[in-house]
Amino acid sequence: MSGRVLVGYTATKSGRDAVAVGARLATATGSTLEVAVVLPAPRSVITPPNAGYERLLRDQAREWIAAAIDRIPADLVAHAHVRTGDSFAETLTGLAHELGARMIVVGAAGDALRGRHRLGATASELVHSSDVSVVLVPRGARKVAADIGIPRLTVAVGTRPGADVLMEDAAALATATGAPVRLLSLLAIDLPPTADTGAIRIAGSTEVHDVLAAARTTLPDRLDVDVHVAEGESIEDAVADLEWNPGELLLVGSSRLAQPRRLFLGSTVAKMLHEVPVPVVVVPRTRGGAPASAAAVPASAADKEGRR
Repeated sequence: MSGRVLVGYTATKSGRDAVAVGARLATATGSTLEVAVVLPAPRSVITPPNAGYERLLRDQAREWIAAAIDRIPADLVAHAHVRTGDSFAETLTGLAHELGARMIVVGAAGDALRGRHRLGATASELVHSSDVSVVLVPRGARKVAADIGIPRLTVAVGTRPGADVLMEDAAALATATGAPVRLLSLLAIDLPPTADTGAIRIAGSTEVHDVLAAARTTLPDRLDVDVHVAEGESIEDAVADLEWNPGELLLVGSSRLAQPRRLFLGSTVAKMLHEVPVPVVVVPRTRGGAPASAAAVPASAADKEGRR
C-alpha cells in the first residue's frame, strides 16, 4: 500500500500530533510523508499584496515544517509543501489529488482535551466534503512511541449494506502494516423504559452477529481477524468500555447521506468521537477515480526546498 500520506500541518501541538501519526502511517505502509502548510489567500482587493510579506510568510511556514520533519524517524522520506488558498480543506484535498495521496491527516482543535477528539474548522470541512480518506488525530497522539507502528486496526461495521470500500481499505491497510483486525459492531439500546428491551436486544444481537460474520468473509483469510460486539445503553456508553491499544487506528465509513465519492460524518461516528482515544480514519462510501501518479507530478521549487 505504498503511496503518499498527506498531513495538514499547523505549528501547534495538534499539528505535531498529526505529523506523528502521519509518520507512523507512512512508515508502516512504506509510504512517503507529505507535510503541508496552507496559508490564507490575500483578501484585499484595494491594496495589492505585499510580495515581501508573502515571502516572509512562506519562509516562516517552511521553517515550521522543517522543525516538524526533524522530529520524525530519520529513514522516513518526507517532503514539505507551502500552499495558499481561500479554503484550507479544499486546498489540502487538491494537493492530495496532485500528489496521489491516499489519506489526509489532521490534528484536533486547539482546545481539545488530551486523548480526545474535537474537530476544528478544517477537519469539519474535510469530513463533510473530501473524496480522500481523512485521519482525525486526538490531542496528545504525538506521545505514542514512533516505533510502535500500527498494532491493530479496529473497523466499525454498521448494520446496513454498503461498506465495500471500507472493508477494501481495511484489508489493504492490514496487509500493508501486518496489523491484526478487530471487526466492531455497536449494539446500543436507547429506548423508553416501557420498551421490551430484552426482546429487542436479542433481535439486535442476532442481526449484529450476522453482519459481522458477513463482513469477516470479505477479508482475506490470511489476515488475523477478531470480531467484537460492544453493548451499551447508548453509542457513547457502548464505546466507552472498549479497550484500545496505544497506536491503534479506528476505521469508519462515511454516512450514507454523503454524495458519491465524498465524506459525510454520520451521527453514529460523531457520537463515537466523543469517547474514542485513538486516531479515526473516515473512508468515503464509494470509490473515486484513480489518483494521479505522484511520480508524474513535478515538484515546485518551493516544495523542493523542504525535502529530506
